[in-house]
Amino acid sequence: MQEHMQSPEPELICINVDKVFDWIVKEMSFDMTLTGPISFPEITPSTVLTGARVTCNVVPATTNPIVILNRENRNFTIDGSSVCLQNLTIQKNFLLTLFVTLPGGTVFTSTTIPVSRCEQVTLCAPKGTDVEILFTDLDCFVCTTGTLTAGEGTITFSALTITISVCQSIQSTFPVTVEFLATFCEPRAELPFTCPAVVRPNQCPTVFPG
Repeated sequence: MQEHMQSPEPELICINVDKVFDWIVKEMSFDMTLTGPISFPEITPSTVLTGARVTCNVVPATTNPIVILNRENRNFTIDGSSVCLQNLTIQKNFLLTLFVTLPGGTVFTSTTIPVSRCEQVTLCAPKGTDVEILFTDLDCFVCTTGTLTAGEGTITFSALTITISVCQSIQSTFPVTVEFLATFCEPRAELPFTCPAVVRPNQCPTVFPG
């Protein structure tokens, strides 16, 4: 076994970290109505959609999932003290996909549909800080569909309503360099290892040699 080195005396060290200025956890949901034909590449006008089930999936957009549209200072009185906070207008961008499942099990998938939602939150997020949003839960369900009409590579819904539910962790951060007293970590000892003995497969003496 490798011998452990003696731990050195604690010393002042500096590291770069992100300071959290403010942090909230917020739950929200919103409804959206899609109108007009929606692209389903495999659908033809002869596709029978009677009895079809419609479901959905939603994920954050791959480009600019979060956009800070506006950052406005506002004064509040908290516990008798005046404090300046920031009212943020945030645009969240998602990609929605619809699935139409026929009674026989055939599934048709739509092309991705960009969806945006704006909301306002109040944080300690002065100019220069970054706003980071982590979606701890993101889901959707189809509330109503109305009548489904098949076209050439499209489906038109007479009354398609979708609800999107979001659980989100919102933080305002800024990179800082901090100093603290610490000791450096030491590597662990290497685990013992021995080569396994040679293992021979079982023989069949009743068959060979006879």
